Amino acid sequence: MSNCLDSSSTALLPFKVTVQYKLRTCTFQQRKLGAATDTHREAQISNAKRGGRTALLSRTVTCLTLGEGWVANLMVYMIQEFHITSINSALISNIVNGFVNLFPVLGAIIADSFLGSFQVIWISSFISLLGTILLDSTATFDSLRPQRCDIGLSLCKAPSKVQFAVLYSGIALACLGLGGLRFTLATMGANQFEIPQHQGIFFNWFFILTYASTVISSAAFVYIEDNLSWRLGSGLNIAANLAGVVIFLSGKHFYFPVIVASVKKWKPVLSSRSEDYYQEQNAVTSLMTATLEQKF
Repeated sequence: MSNCLDSSSTALLPFKVTVQYKLRTCTFQQRKLGAATDTHREAQISNAKRGGRTALLSRTVTCLTLGEGWVANLMVYMIQEFHITSINSALISNIVNGFVNLFPVLGAIIADSFLGSFQVIWISSFISLLGTILLDSTATFDSLRPQRCDIGLSLCKAPSKVQFAVLYSGIALACLGLGGLRFTLATMGANQFEIPQHQGIFFNWFFILTYASTVISSAAFVYIEDNLSWRLGSGLNIAANLAGVVIFLSGKHFYFPVIVASVKKWKPVLSSRSEDYYQEQNAVTSLMTATLEQKF
């Protein structure tokens, strides 16, 4: 503090104003130095962990997006295996695609207002996994789908109420889970980075991986289901969803510091002293008194 007061360049100013000015200048310099040190330390920690967080989140995005493969061939599955008419199958498929794009809004509201991104992602992942398991059960167990018959015959047996219930429950759960984690995962991934440039890079790679995985899953799973078996295709969907859940939860220790920091900064205690805040050092500008309000 003595170094900050050691100057004789303000002899024309009143002593009280000079001391106040120098105290504020010193406080600002010390705060700036401390902030720079903290930023450097946080940057070192961030650089050490950024690679692990990026790899984990990238694998999670890839696996969970691959788990969307059931959507691409849903209409054909309902026509061939459940004997649903083409018009009704197209209608159901359009409704499914609509809800898949609508549920992310609900997931974002719940994540921002109530549970947080981490809770919404792992809950949605389990819901999506449960939905794909129900869909796989309709392809695995003969009792959960109608008897096979040639497409177009009027004698094909219609699905029972139980078979319809299992099919629609699986579709609803898979849609809900997929919508809940679709873009919430992007928000949580960006929150792992302190520098805006790194956040922008993550968003770029997130959307590249998302759309690339969607193209791969749509092509690969459709080929497998049409040429090999529905059972194998739905099994791969389950494996992709399960891998995404496991990979995401395995990185919990990387995400935890961000969660702790957000909780600590929920209701910060603000100082009422003006000298604790940086203000422009201009003799003409009148200084504004600091307040405890956190809004304008």
